[in-house]
Amino acid sequence: QVQLVESGGGLVQPGESLTLSCEASGEFLDYYAIGWFRQAPGKEREGLSCITITDGKIYYADSVKGRFTISRNDGKNMVYLKMNSLKLEDTAVYYCATGCLDRTLVDFWGQGTQVTVSS
Repeated sequence: QVQLVESGGGLVQPGESLTLSCEASGEFLDYYAIGWFRQAPGKEREGLSCITITDGKIYYADSVKGRFTISRNDGKNMVYLKMNSLKLEDTAVYYCATGCLDRTLVDFWGQGTQVTVSS
């Protein structure tokens, strides 16, 4: 069993930055990676980035490469997503999960946190 709790969402203006946090507990160390996903209204849930549990390898989707940065704390129970240069199209519910980019392989999801980019 794994528990994941996201925080840090909110309303920001285009061009601003925001950092999301994901706190993991339970048996999350049994998994390959912790990833970030998002889902905009009417669209499929999209994998953004992940960091592997064992060695901290990082992967990004093309849609966020160069703007978003994933990281973790020393205890491996906190995963962060720093989002720079936010655009209107970044508006979505952001989720962390046990997995990397492929939503069909996810076993556990957080509850999601809303990010709204608006003027």
